[in-house]
Amino acid sequence: MTVDRQARAEDVHELARGLPHVTVVHGERGNPVYQVGGKSFVFFRTPRPDAVDAATGERLPDVIVFWVESEADKQALVQDETTPFFTTPHFDGHNSVLVQASRLGEITRQELAELVQDAWLAQASARRGAAWLAAQGTTSVPDRNPTDGDLRALS
Repeated sequence: MTVDRQARAEDVHELARGLPHVTVVHGERGNPVYQVGGKSFVFFRTPRPDAVDAATGERLPDVIVFWVESEADKQALVQDETTPFFTTPHFDGHNSVLVQASRLGEITRQELAELVQDAWLAQASARRGAAWLAAQGTTSVPDRNPTDGDLRALS
């Protein structure tokens, strides 16, 4: 049995590129934005005034945005104090969560893989999502328990 390791920012790139129909565009500062069907599902955000270090007031330089399926999924992740996920008022009403790349080591690579896959599924067309799920040996995304924020495997 292999022990899962801590997630790293490099894993986000590898995992996102490994999904079907993914294109990478770059923001005005060269930050990568991963898209499926022209819709962003993961992107590396440039420093913004709404995401700051609580201790210093400095803008966070390493924020990554992940789409989620629903507001319930978002809340499950951001309200669970054991995860590094957060949101800001700028993202109110938007089905996404944020995490600092420097804090990805607080989750495992497998948990990150599930998050990236879920982000892709949230933005992919129903046809593409169904085809990918079928290739993975499943026909639907398992429900998450919104009370525990558990990311469940897609198998």
